[in-house]
Amino acid sequence: MSIKLEMLRVFQTVAEQGSLSLAAGRLGRTPSAVSMMLSQLEDHVGDRLFETDRKNRLTPLGLLVLEESRRANHAFARSTEAIQRHAKSTAGYIRIAVVPSAIVTLLPKVVAGFRQQRPDVRLEISDVDSASVLQRVQYDEADIGIMSATLPQEAQGTVILTDRLGIACHKDRPIALAHAEGAKATWDLLRHEPFIANPLCRAVAVPLVQDLLLACNLEARNTMALLAFLRSGIGATILPQSALMSDPDIRFILPEGPAAERRLIKIHAPDRNLSPVARLFWDQL
Repeated sequence: MSIKLEMLRVFQTVAEQGSLSLAAGRLGRTPSAVSMMLSQLEDHVGDRLFETDRKNRLTPLGLLVLEESRRANHAFARSTEAIQRHAKSTAGYIRIAVVPSAIVTLLPKVVAGFRQQRPDVRLEISDVDSASVLQRVQYDEADIGIMSATLPQEAQGTVILTDRLGIACHKDRPIALAHAEGAKATWDLLRHEPFIANPLCRAVAVPLVQDLLLACNLEARNTMALLAFLRSGIGATILPQSALMSDPDIRFILPEGPAAERRLIKIHAPDRNLSPVARLFWDQL
């Protein structure tokens, strides 16, 4: 007898609930039926999965099986959701993971143009940081990703936008006031107030910025969080001007000297073909 997905689902529920009765109630089965399925699973793997009959402590093998059960059940749930989403749309759907700054500066025009051509296609858009964009594409949780890249080796996709990085701060903070009073626009302005780190900062090949990164005790990886900190006057950071959403309370200063750039790149999993509608969206990007 082979291991069935339902066995893994039952085992995971028992392991997480810590007792047969609680698991049976959650599964809508009798405790005896749950116990029988656990016995079948243990017979198949060839050893005990629980240390005692109380089912509240896993053996080392049980811990391994629990990890694999979670992975298998998660994959099944994701596939089921994908089928259901597709069934709701006669033409299919596209899952897009994108960094927040691209949602503001890039995506509205693309989505508007795409929906004029294919209003029957379901679009699911999630805003996450660059690391999460990459992860979602790799794990087939997104068909297309749009992420920020600051180094050449990161740009394994296709570059769709390039913009300069500069200093961002609240309009009433020392950096903005110093610049308004005639201070030279250089990266040295960052000395005037606390520094907020973010992944884009590593693209600035200036010793001062790298020193600030090492000494910084506040980092935010999401554009929305960075903008909230800037509006609150907590400090200054480095961002592209396009990420500031024309916020009247935030000042952007483009320093002289070494230029630093942020690129937006579009990615998809190279081992999976895009559907025709996803390919159309990809091309419009």
